[in-house]
Amino acid sequence: MKEQNQVLYYRLVQDHLKEMFSIIYTPTEGDAIQNFSRLFRKPEGCFLNVFDQDRIEENLKQWGDPEDIDYIVVSDGEEILGIGDQGVGGILISIAKLVLTTLCAGIHPSRTLPVVLDCGTNNEELLNDELYLGLQRPRVRGKEYDSFVDTFVQSAHKLFPRAYIHFEDFGLPNARRLLDKYRPNIACFNDDVQGTGCVTLAAIMSGLHVSKLKLADMRLVIFGSGTAGTGIADQVRDAIAAESSKSKKDATKQIWCVDKPGLLLKSQGDSLTHAQRSYARDDDDWKGKEHDNLLTVVKEVKPHVLIGTSTRPKTFTEEIVKEMAKHVDRPMIFPLSNPTKLHEADPKDINEWTKGKALITTGSPFPPVEYNGKKYEVAECNNSTCFPGIGLGTVLSRSRLLSDKMLVAA
Repeated sequence: MKEQNQVLYYRLVQDHLKEMFSIIYTPTEGDAIQNFSRLFRKPEGCFLNVFDQDRIEENLKQWGDPEDIDYIVVSDGEEILGIGDQGVGGILISIAKLVLTTLCAGIHPSRTLPVVLDCGTNNEELLNDELYLGLQRPRVRGKEYDSFVDTFVQSAHKLFPRAYIHFEDFGLPNARRLLDKYRPNIACFNDDVQGTGCVTLAAIMSGLHVSKLKLADMRLVIFGSGTAGTGIADQVRDAIAAESSKSKKDATKQIWCVDKPGLLLKSQGDSLTHAQRSYARDDDDWKGKEHDNLLTVVKEVKPHVLIGTSTRPKTFTEEIVKEMAKHVDRPMIFPLSNPTKLHEADPKDINEWTKGKALITTGSPFPPVEYNGKKYEVAECNNSTCFPGIGLGTVLSRSRLLSDKMLVAA
């Protein structure tokens, strides 16, 4: 329908957004991305090739004059919706984000530009698929990759100087690094780092209000310390520092990050990413204590909030949830991994294990759950409730930069 009648498409989705959301976005969008090359009908958006860097500016010029574009979403397809490297299929996540921007922020689709940066793929299925439409070679890394991204950013900023650039689903080695590189100079945003952090912080603030707890006294465990997990940690840390008199360094002490090897520790050295290092704990603090799995960390920390961004299904086990509920009256448990099949726990199980005490929000839609004859709506902690407003505010104000304080306010 979108290809045949765009006006009708937007009207249908706008009038039935609740029913259509899971179709135009996660989890259905994840299935469409995985089958992009097989479902392909006609190109939509801007496809840029790492081996044609001298044509990037020329290709972008085809999308209008300097005043024509307000909002650009760009992805390199390396870390899509918890389903990993999808190569050139990443164009669909750029398109989906812009559909939500139109529906939720009112930015006209003709003033938006979806972009995919094709620099190869490390997905073996795509490399061996004769129908795959992208570069069938391993991902380009290092200086050539950085030059590719920089050429795109500089060309986009030159051609559309007022446009806001939204980075989407870049891989762990690049997401934070690229954001830190371009934030001081242009209005840009990384949804996986900042958007996830903003919307999760909003959920935490709501939960603290219910549990009558202050942000400065909260203990938080994050399971899955990739781009999204460390992005949430950063946003919570900044909010703690803003609300209390604590420094960011002291605020960090309220956050424990767990990843594949267990709790992040300073002794893990070079295996830690740039974003993880500030959350790594001193080894002496955990000497003689078990820290190689989530259960032992929960037992030791006794967190008020447990967040899952691991993409490892069913890892919030009954034992872990009940252990948390022993020490906290209203445990906040947020299984946020996308799509639905990768959630760390089912809200129905969490509700039963905690006897209805848990405050739950998820990263994808779930049906209401019942406990003792009472029906509970499952809150959805999805970036889609956050990034359109942040983008609209930046576009309307023609902000030169997007600061930390602006994000906390959002």
